Amino acid sequence: MNYRHAYHAGNFADVAKHVALVVVLEHLKKKSKGFVVIDTHAGRGLYDLSGVEATRTCEAEAGIGLIRDLKGPLPAALETYLELVRTTGASAYPGSPLIAARLLRAQDRLVAIEKHPEEAAVLTEVLRPFAQARVLHADGYARLATLLPPQERRGVVLLDPPFEQAEEFRAVAAAVTAAMRRFATGTYMVWYPIKSAARATSFCGELLAGGANSALRVEISSDAPGEGMRMAGLVVINPPFGFAEQMVAVGEYLRVPLAARLTVSWLSGGS
Repeated sequence: MNYRHAYHAGNFADVAKHVALVVVLEHLKKKSKGFVVIDTHAGRGLYDLSGVEATRTCEAEAGIGLIRDLKGPLPAALETYLELVRTTGASAYPGSPLIAARLLRAQDRLVAIEKHPEEAAVLTEVLRPFAQARVLHADGYARLATLLPPQERRGVVLLDPPFEQAEEFRAVAAAVTAAMRRFATGTYMVWYPIKSAARATSFCGELLAGGANSALRVEISSDAPGEGMRMAGLVVINPPFGFAEQMVAVGEYLRVPLAARLTVSWLSGGS
């Protein structure tokens, strides 16, 4: 499967993933001490929904296109996310590094890693206005361990790979396992596509076997007409307090306008 960000930017899975990221970042900001955000497969950071890639799949039309103008009162994280999208531009969509950069305070920082040289070059320009952001043109899997533990001892690691390789699930699980050994208290957000329920369950088991004592699974499926991805998931290791409840509330608001079902369940820990 090829999940290059540009083809799928703003789809239903992006909506769930990016709202979840907002929930985590807003929780970290409750304390004055700084934190780090590490995005291992950052992409280009900003996507043109009228561009060739996006219009080839039209997935944004069944995602952010359905909720961009959703009115409140809304859950706080959903409102923040929609405001970030709206202020990015009518035909533009912010990727996870840009969302993170715009939410950081002066004491926080972002390390955005991107392997593809063209994507990394664009990302560098997108993040240039943000002094707290650093772009690394590198292999996210290989570089992650060298960045841990962070000096702040607080932070979130987002792994959102393109799933271009047959062994991508195994590579993600291995990277998360190695990272947790160096930074056990960090929050890890691990995105994955679901083409096989059995493979998704097996992947979650690999993450648990790697030492995830507190892990939550968020899965979202689209009932909107069209082809392409229909279901995706996000495992959140060491989720912040109240994360599950906030995502359940977001799912209730999105169920009808997004024509999507969002489920939240504990893999380990929790209640």
